[in-house]
Amino acid sequence: MEIDENNEELFEHFSFSADKGQEPIRVDKFLMNRIENATRNKIQKAAKSGYIFSNNIPIKQNYRVKPGDNVKVMFHHPPHEHLIVGEKMDIDIVYEDSDLMVVNKPPNQVVHPGHGNYSGTLLNGLIYHNENLPENSDGRPGLVHRIDKDTSGLLVVAKSEIALTKLAEQFFHKKIERKYLAIVWGVPNPSKDTINKNLSRDKKNRMIMSVPDEDKIGKRAVTHYKVVEDYGYVSLIECQLETGRTHQIRAHMKYIGHPIFNDIRYGGDKILKGTIFNKYKQFVENCFKVLPRQALHAKTLGFVHPIKNKKMVFEIEVPDDFNSCLEKWKKYSKNI
Repeated sequence: MEIDENNEELFEHFSFSADKGQEPIRVDKFLMNRIENATRNKIQKAAKSGYIFSNNIPIKQNYRVKPGDNVKVMFHHPPHEHLIVGEKMDIDIVYEDSDLMVVNKPPNQVVHPGHGNYSGTLLNGLIYHNENLPENSDGRPGLVHRIDKDTSGLLVVAKSEIALTKLAEQFFHKKIERKYLAIVWGVPNPSKDTINKNLSRDKKNRMIMSVPDEDKIGKRAVTHYKVVEDYGYVSLIECQLETGRTHQIRAHMKYIGHPIFNDIRYGGDKILKGTIFNKYKQFVENCFKVLPRQALHAKTLGFVHPIKNKKMVFEIEVPDDFNSCLEKWKKYSKNI
């Protein structure tokens, strides 16, 4: 918390630390690369109003961010994500008892409120369903983990403090079983392998993760994959997470040259394998329309029940858009 020149309270909305290798860059450009939906005009207005700080000192829009700087954006109101309102919505609850829920998140739904998404999130629905969910360390009720907006599949939600603590411990100690299905461009070789490469924010595009040039940079990330079906130009793979970094599967698959099909942020929305014929191009574009998101689905979730102390494993089928795209490739591959 900071106090402005009029002795009024300010609330932190964003905080970023510049990398050691950060070249001096104007703060408006620095923040545009890190805050979704932010415009230069909005950032400059915030700077003029004294809402942007570097190392706890107010700065102007022409300030150049240097290595090690801590840049914060502060406003007089709390972040909207901390003002979560329950909303009535249909939630696909796979399992529920007095301590936890396992839900099947549909594609195109954000898990929790954040910049640009303050309503319609899964958490808004969960709070309506149960208004007494315990808060995690980020102040988000019930959430032990999350999956990306355009990824479908299973999530566990804690309903009691003890369940939240014990499930969080299982995630921390990597005892949670998580398997995903993905359609990727090409066919990984070898067909079964482990990707053990650190991940950090990409230097050029802060909205994505990438494998850094130096092994010591970033956080450890381990993905085990195997090819389930070979469709020639694409393949269906299963990934098992050992760690749970942001965009881990998406970044790792791009790193080994097999981006997830129709993953816009990681380059999978372009034709990366196949022929040059217009008929093939039309086929792929139709697949993109059928599955207008990255082809990634959280299929399996296993953990030890925090109270009953017994192993529980849940599996959920891929949603219709994923399945329709898969069927198209199955038919097409027979004619390759």
